[in-house]
Amino acid sequence: MSDRDTGSGTPPTAAPDRVSGEAAVVPEAVSGGAALPAEALRVAAGYAFAGPALDLGALLWDGRCLPDARIRIPLPMLNRHGLVAGATGTGKTKTLQLIAEQLSAQGVPVFLADVKGDMSGISEPGVEQETVRARAQELHQAWTPAGCPAEFLALGGLGHGVPVRATVTSFGPVLLSKVLQLNRTQEQSLGLIFHYADQKGLELVDLKDLRAVVAFLSSDEGKQELKGIGGLSTATAGVILRSLTAFEAQGMSPFFGEPEFDTGALLRTAPDGRGLVSVLELPEVQDRPQLFSTFLMWMLADLFHDLPEVGDVDRPKLVFFFDEAHLLFTGASKAFLEAITQTVRLIRSKGVGVFFVTQTPKDVPADVLAQLGNRVQHALRAFTPDGQKALKATVRTFPDSGYDLEEVLTSLGIGEAVVTVLSEKGAPTPVAATRLRAPRSLMGPVDAAALDRAARESSLYGRYAQAVDRESAYEKLTAQEAARARAAAEVEPSPGGTPAKGRPEKETSVVEQVVTSGVFKSLARSVGTQIGREITRSLFGTARRRR
Repeated sequence: MSDRDTGSGTPPTAAPDRVSGEAAVVPEAVSGGAALPAEALRVAAGYAFAGPALDLGALLWDGRCLPDARIRIPLPMLNRHGLVAGATGTGKTKTLQLIAEQLSAQGVPVFLADVKGDMSGISEPGVEQETVRARAQELHQAWTPAGCPAEFLALGGLGHGVPVRATVTSFGPVLLSKVLQLNRTQEQSLGLIFHYADQKGLELVDLKDLRAVVAFLSSDEGKQELKGIGGLSTATAGVILRSLTAFEAQGMSPFFGEPEFDTGALLRTAPDGRGLVSVLELPEVQDRPQLFSTFLMWMLADLFHDLPEVGDVDRPKLVFFFDEAHLLFTGASKAFLEAITQTVRLIRSKGVGVFFVTQTPKDVPADVLAQLGNRVQHALRAFTPDGQKALKATVRTFPDSGYDLEEVLTSLGIGEAVVTVLSEKGAPTPVAATRLRAPRSLMGPVDAAALDRAARESSLYGRYAQAVDRESAYEKLTAQEAARARAAAEVEPSPGGTPAKGRPEKETSVVEQVVTSGVFKSLARSVGTQIGREITRSLFGTARRRR
């Protein structure tokens, strides 16, 4: 260690690199290392990990790229979460691609949300261009083109990919309140409606099921059902119904229904052992940010709800990249933010790493940001007072360093970033300005025909391609209403005041008629199978009933 500290020129040691096949050279081998400032050597030494790691790039110091001072992230630390931030056009997407393809090579499944439609190229080998060749040579990167095993998904089947749907029951009241833009009081009332439906076995599969339950609970018959636990005001029921109607009018119905997507499918690996990269194609719904950002949170919450505790692991079970993260937090209620914070804090122990992708750290609430141990910050543009404020706030989120970060963050080029990660011991590494490696997969979209073909050939396609509308709350309540109507008609007196033909002189009550009807008995049997096993809901109020 003393030789390394003094830069005495001791021959470098090397550790195998499982991603690139190159040797991981320790900092004393930096070209011209003996002439480097002590601070640069200290930074480089902070990234000389012994175990498996992902290569991000090489250290930048005083305008020089030091190719042998490799900036890396230890693989076991990927489930300590992270942030990839930067202004539009600074290279965030390529950074995601670089990290995702290395995770896949290490056998770690990856989930990517492709908002702009330019991430599908991860499934195809890249094209060797002059810019790629020059960067690889500069970074001493043995660049060879390689694609990753990929699965393409599409929300509600809108777009190119295997359809992803959720039932209203499993989506839960907190997330649904976010997409319906309900206030706190209305959110609590919606939670009461879900509670009632859970208890009575009224499964909320699609939006018409929820509308039917709300309409029933605000009717004369239904009001009595909630009287003992708070009730549902007519005004609040009206707001919820109007919000549902507007939501459906915007074409949102396809996202809710069955078969519901099993998020466990995101944890798969390819036959050759590489991690499967699941790409959720969102270009068709990018004009509905409230919906897709909340759906991403449902997928994460669903994983949290189902996965067992595993503690610290040698490699993550899944790394989940949450693109356009600021959309998730905009206008979020206090309950929603608390649920996000808890989910992010606790899902680490289930082997899942979460990376939020946005423009500046201030887009992420402080309680969430504090849990993001790995940081890749691309350039910021400070052309306005708000931009200056965001720049200063970003600098304050980094540890002290030998860089003038305000200057560095505004002068970084495309494909360059300021990095700090967690070491193998869980301590923050020194801040490092970094020139990032070039991804090995295609840096651009795959054509639509190839995406459709990949979706049809997927092992998931047969299970999720066709929507199913089975008996649920809407059908049950409709049958119950029909039974009441028939019972009322049967006891209605005939003209002249005499009992209806074929009826005994002594009339039975309407309640007796309904209770003894075949339809009601069928409904009661259905409800009876559910009573006593109310759905268990997670922090977000999400639930999954496996079938």
